[in-house]
Amino acid sequence: MRLFNGRLVRKSLPFSKDVGMYRASAAWEDLVYNLARPLKTLRVQVFRDPRLKRKHRSPAMVSGLTDHIWTTKDFLKTVVSPLLNNT
Repeated sequence: MRLFNGRLVRKSLPFSKDVGMYRASAAWEDLVYNLARPLKTLRVQVFRDPRLKRKHRSPAMVSGLTDHIWTTKDFLKTVVSPLLNNT
């Protein structure tokens, strides 16, 4: 998590002193990791298409939450409902 979120690294410029900013940064990092980043260990061999050897998948695709790897445009078009419990 520290590799993707600079607010967790002490003695660095983006180190987060504000809890709200840290939570926003951590939520964004979680979204990108789970929806937009294909992981090498989750690839699946494709036998139907001779041009493709493997299909890249994100953790959200494996768990059945989405059917495609998200782009930045997908993130910005999606409206997120506010959490009921802000703890």
